[in-house]
Amino acid sequence: MAEAILTSWRFDLPFIGFLLLAAYLYIRGWLRLHAQSPQRYTPERLAAYLAGLLTLFLALASPLDAFGNLLLMAHMVQHLMLIVVAPPLILLGQPVLPLLRGLPVVVFKDGLGPFLSCHGLQRAGRRLTHPVVCWFAMTAAILFWHTPRWYDLGLRSTAWHGLEHACFFYGALLFWSPVIGIWPNRPHWPGWMMIPYLVLADIVNTGLSAWLVFSAHVVYRTYELAPRIAGMSALEDQSTAGAIMWVPGSIAFLIPAFIITMRAIQGERRWPEFVRIKPAPRPRSRQPFDVFRIPVLGAVLRKPWFRRAVQAVLFGLALAVVIDGLTGPQIAPLNLAGILPWTYWRGFTVIALLLAGNLFCMACPFTLASDAFSRILPGKTHWPKALRSKWLAIVVLFGYLWANEVFGIWNSPWWTAWVVVGYFAAAITINGLFQGASFCKYVCPIGQFHFVNTLISPLEVKFRSASVCSTCSTEDCISGNASQQGCQLYLFQPMKTGNFDCTFCLDCVHACPNDNVGILAVPPGSSLVPDSRSSNIGRLSQRTDAAALAAVIVFGALASAAVMTDPVMVWMHLVHRALGLDSMLPVTTAFLFGGIVLTPLILVWMCGHISVWLSNATDGWGQIARRFIFAMVPLGAAMWVAHFVFHLLTGWQSAIPVAARILHFAVPTAALAAHVPPWLPTLQILLLDGGLILSVYIAWGMARRETEGLRSAFALLMPWAILATCIYAVAIWILFQPMQMRGMVM
Repeated sequence: MAEAILTSWRFDLPFIGFLLLAAYLYIRGWLRLHAQSPQRYTPERLAAYLAGLLTLFLALASPLDAFGNLLLMAHMVQHLMLIVVAPPLILLGQPVLPLLRGLPVVVFKDGLGPFLSCHGLQRAGRRLTHPVVCWFAMTAAILFWHTPRWYDLGLRSTAWHGLEHACFFYGALLFWSPVIGIWPNRPHWPGWMMIPYLVLADIVNTGLSAWLVFSAHVVYRTYELAPRIAGMSALEDQSTAGAIMWVPGSIAFLIPAFIITMRAIQGERRWPEFVRIKPAPRPRSRQPFDVFRIPVLGAVLRKPWFRRAVQAVLFGLALAVVIDGLTGPQIAPLNLAGILPWTYWRGFTVIALLLAGNLFCMACPFTLASDAFSRILPGKTHWPKALRSKWLAIVVLFGYLWANEVFGIWNSPWWTAWVVVGYFAAAITINGLFQGASFCKYVCPIGQFHFVNTLISPLEVKFRSASVCSTCSTEDCISGNASQQGCQLYLFQPMKTGNFDCTFCLDCVHACPNDNVGILAVPPGSSLVPDSRSSNIGRLSQRTDAAALAAVIVFGALASAAVMTDPVMVWMHLVHRALGLDSMLPVTTAFLFGGIVLTPLILVWMCGHISVWLSNATDGWGQIARRFIFAMVPLGAAMWVAHFVFHLLTGWQSAIPVAARILHFAVPTAALAAHVPPWLPTLQILLLDGGLILSVYIAWGMARRETEGLRSAFALLMPWAILATCIYAVAIWILFQPMQMRGMVM
């Protein structure tokens, strides 16, 4: 094998000569331009351009090219280098002017000058670099050359193979040029339009990758007939190639889309080129978006009665769930308790978390009940000091996830009704006896789920101006006043960071005498990167209980979805029969405990130790683990949303049979079946793609703050980036398995 690799290098003199000439001309022109404008033509640009040429050489001259006829995964690596690595690196070097200046003066002025000044040629170039043309150029090349007929032809013919690679490379140069911004082109579109431009490209990449990964037969006949290497079957090779195309390809498209989104959220007015090798002075940003500034909606949200009105609506729905659950038919799809909490409430709640923040806690009916009983039970006792952590909430949350699967609460209207009743009783009793919204802060599993996942929400209850807070002497936002109570969770606005423990009750908004608190737009996950000390919370990196809560929620997303899939259910029943058990309870319990508690404990312990070993970090593995587990929150949130949205979209008609029973009318047959929208898998994959990118982005920000130098930061990041990729891969596998259509009349 080693000898085959060494002898597979292809030293094509014309190709190598072309690369050397391109390097020489660029270096010659760059030296001249660098002397004139060192801030614009930096060494980093030179390094990027040369790295792009080197990547091009490795893609076409290394053993990858030879092994591409035997292994699809080798060929896929080669294609990725030609599409998402070499072209962006070359374009980051802004090659047009350096290459022109590298030419002899006679050639530049007398030879090319007349052509470059031709208006017809300029118009043609302008049209060629339009984003629509650029997008279709690369997309068409990828789709065309991955059809079995033309792909196999490229493998059989050297000439066609060369044309295939040329289409990939030059199509990718066109594709990336609007994203990066190449002189002398002027932007055709505003910068934010590059977000759908990149996302649509990722959808194409994802669809093609999924086709390869999940195909039950070998797509390309050439690989079916080729000699196999290392005992890998053609189908295994194909699945691996699809995964290689899927994950790195999605990362390449979504990272720039994510960064452009961050620019838009932060309110930057100018749109410079996508990556600044050496940052220029940052333009002044406008004020962050504030929900309260929206006409009509902002005014309504600010009214104290608004929250109570929404709470009253949800209280009525909760009461209906309890009544129907206890007195109605004990068939989940025909009972409000079987469909309202498990299909609609969960789906809409996680969508709200992702788009707006902790809206359910704002409208919580349990809080309405506990506030109503506060006059009878005016809580004056402090919550026990030993329980002032998230450990009790973690136990309750795991107990809920466990009981839901073991006892099938989701399938029992009677049990669902009693869970709601128990929730009301616990909220009324605990908040009635103890100060400081103790039920919300220390017990409520729904609240803890929201506290963790709102760390990546784009909205935050936050002060508008630090200078206004610094001149405030009353501190009404936390202490309250004669007409309005302050924050019951003791989150002091001038010292508050992020959404953790914030119920969006807006008491601080109503209490602030200076109108200095709003619902502001923030970059998702931005509060996690600096590890700032937050009021009444401290630093999350010092909170083992908060880190454990985050781990349970992240890995709980995988376990609670996996236990509903056919392969896992079949495996658990095989274990059940093999052990000769009378009940499935021990097997389900072991699976959930292993997936939600044991697995994250082992993986986080390993990643923490590997990070310390690789980066020589001064912090212990425990602090690094507590810090970086929060970087996995976006992935966990994405999986929860993908899971619950699946039930929402496949069961959106499930209310019709319940309404028909209550109102005594006939039910259309179509309303009794589950409908899976054809675009749903794409939506789920995009959610996970976004979660992976945001997780790695946050982890990178953490690594840069924890260490000095890029090398140490990469070393610190690597174990957590691998963990995020593994979580992503498992989540993708789960979503593509047959899953129970819960809450539907089958």
